[in-house]
Amino acid sequence: MDTYRRCYIKSFKHDGHLHRQWQKNWLVPERLLLPQQAEENMIVLINNQTPITEADGSVWVSRVPAVSFFLPGKWYNVVAMMEDFGIRYYCNLASPPYLSGDVLTYIDYDLDVIRTAGGDLAVVDRDEYERHKADYRYPPIIDAKVGQGLREVTQRIRGGKPPFEDEIVLQYYEAWTRRPGREEEGPA
Repeated sequence: MDTYRRCYIKSFKHDGHLHRQWQKNWLVPERLLLPQQAEENMIVLINNQTPITEADGSVWVSRVPAVSFFLPGKWYNVVAMMEDFGIRYYCNLASPPYLSGDVLTYIDYDLDVIRTAGGDLAVVDRDEYERHKADYRYPPIIDAKVGQGLREVTQRIRGGKPPFEDEIVLQYYEAWTRRPGREEEGPA
């Protein structure tokens, strides 16, 4: 089936409390995945100006279109944000994704990697990770998995490997904007 399906993305913290929800995302049908993503069984979602609900109930709307890549079994996910000056990749160190019906969930472990449109790489929120590691008492296996995810995602970035390919991000977004039936779905 070539129909984009609306999905919710919910991230949680290690203790199980809700961290953040993205309300309107569109799942790219498996048949429309490009070979680079199909080969790794990536889950690809697209959004544009989606309402985002924070743990405290406050709601804001994302300001730029994004294509998100979730890799089964990997301890990170990648959000490619299409900004005026180019594509910025925001990588969450997180548990592997779990897709059930129209809801994709994962546990966010605070540590993030950003690759700017210019290609610079930064690891951010180490202090938040260390604080939550103590507060939530992450077991050694979680710390090891997050460290492994950090190494893997930075290697992918430096190697220019999927999903860190601007042309592919734009291709997914443009195909989504031209999808049949979009008018009946209402605003993205």
